[in-house]
Amino acid sequence: MPSSAAVIERDLLQFLETVARESVRGPDDDLFAGGYLNSLGALELVAFLEGQYGIAVEVEDLDLDNFRSVTRIVDFVLAKRSAREQGGSPGAAAAAPGGSGR
Repeated sequence: MPSSAAVIERDLLQFLETVARESVRGPDDDLFAGGYLNSLGALELVAFLEGQYGIAVEVEDLDLDNFRSVTRIVDFVLAKRSAREQGGSPGAAAAAPGGSGR
């Protein structure tokens, strides 16, 4: 399932527009503070990411900083896929750059 950062960003923006019923202004907008995502939307996002990109979002990944913006989500997905491709389990990636590193 190779997807470039640009393709993942496009897919995320389309998904978020469906969930939030409005367009996200920019890839660095805070999705929670901006009202694009609430707790239910965050659950839907995790399910979308797991299904769309074949990654496993583990409990230790559930740091809001990993999901705060489209840019951070793209980084998170790419890090998870990279860890999986390097022989780790789908949940073996460290937090995405810009996250808390938990």
